[in-house]
Amino acid sequence: MEFRLLGPFEARHEGHPVEIGSRRQERCLLGVLLLDAGRVVTTDRLIDLLWNGSPPASARGAVQTYIGRLRGSLTPYEVRISTRGHGYLVEADGHRIDVEEFGDLVRRASAAADPAERVRLLDRGLALCRGPLLADAADDELRDRLQGTVEELRLVAVELRAEAQLALGQHARAIAELVPLAARHPTREQLVATLMTALYRGARQADALRLYRTTRELLVAELGVEPGPRLREVHRRILRGDDRLDRPGRPVYEVRVRDESLPWSVGGHPALDFCNTFAGWGHEPPLPGAEWLRGYRTLAVWAGHVGLIDDVSVNRLLHLGRRDPDQADAVLTETRRLRTALYACLTDPDDRPAFDTVARHAEAAAKLLVFRRDADGRGRWWPDLAGGLRLPLHASAWSAAELLADPRRFTVRSCPDERCGWLFLDESGLRRWCSLGTCGRPAARSACHSA
Repeated sequence: MEFRLLGPFEARHEGHPVEIGSRRQERCLLGVLLLDAGRVVTTDRLIDLLWNGSPPASARGAVQTYIGRLRGSLTPYEVRISTRGHGYLVEADGHRIDVEEFGDLVRRASAAADPAERVRLLDRGLALCRGPLLADAADDELRDRLQGTVEELRLVAVELRAEAQLALGQHARAIAELVPLAARHPTREQLVATLMTALYRGARQADALRLYRTTRELLVAELGVEPGPRLREVHRRILRGDDRLDRPGRPVYEVRVRDESLPWSVGGHPALDFCNTFAGWGHEPPLPGAEWLRGYRTLAVWAGHVGLIDDVSVNRLLHLGRRDPDQADAVLTETRRLRTALYACLTDPDDRPAFDTVARHAEAAAKLLVFRRDADGRGRWWPDLAGGLRLPLHASAWSAAELLADPRRFTVRSCPDERCGWLFLDESGLRRWCSLGTCGRPAARSACHSA
């Protein structure tokens, strides 16, 4: 079966429309279950959503009746609605749901290095959006409660596509798509920054500057904050006529090393920056664009960039990675697991399994450390080349162990926004850097907590 929720509710079997639910509320209930396909939705939540918090006394019985009718309609098509505890779930049996397909396309696009491929994937994804979520089954109040994640994903998709269009020199198309969106979301700074860049490339510098002024005034008046670092940087470069804004394919906040796109080092310690190679720690599945460590090459270049290994080692690793890509991918996967364990150590001091995981990796790294003295007489421990492709893993583990043994780890702060989660040595770092390329909103609005 194929279910379409991004617009009027539709169900299809082998390409042919299927009538499901004779009542609007039945289709709405099914839509709610499909948005969480494979997960239980409690009866209480279904009642709250279907009647907008003001259910009649007969609501529980009505939900049971709706479920019975939907089961009768869906059983011939092998769609199962199961009762689990105090709720129901649609079994994830391989049925196509446009919301899930949209999310998958956006995630694939965010990982694509080729901007043309990114545009192609996002065009496919955004074409699935035929209108408001459950346009003919949900009212505006319910839609506002349901579509938060879906709407955010759509905005991310448009932003990603616009940035890819800029990389391809298609600034006119980006402007046409972003102008109406910016009018609806005037304080979304990443969107505004991308539109300002597109306007500048389209020889509309005055319009770009007016947009910045309007956005700044709105942020100050409504939220009491100044624009974030990225928006201010775009504004500064437009004023200076910086030619980097005319150069396609380079977000102004990124670091390019050996043709790899890396995040800025803002944590104050390599082990924190290791955790900050991922944005969206509080969100599952990972948000589009959250992963910086897209491949082993990126890992090796990043380790060299933050000083965990030297240039000779980076060159060697890039050579080994080309010769044995499967082993390189395996090391990358293990490195991401180490990163997850380290993040848990820094955000939950009682997570003993996480500490044990980091300790095991640090012990393995310690066996391959060599002491080297610099020209000024100072020395440090370096991971030996004998570690092969595991070298950046060992280097990251040793850096993690050093941080966990450092009293400064008790001052670590994390952004609580699920779109971010980046770590900083203190609150001032969070306020300065958080909104740049992670959660996308001024960090001053977000409370922080001790790790």
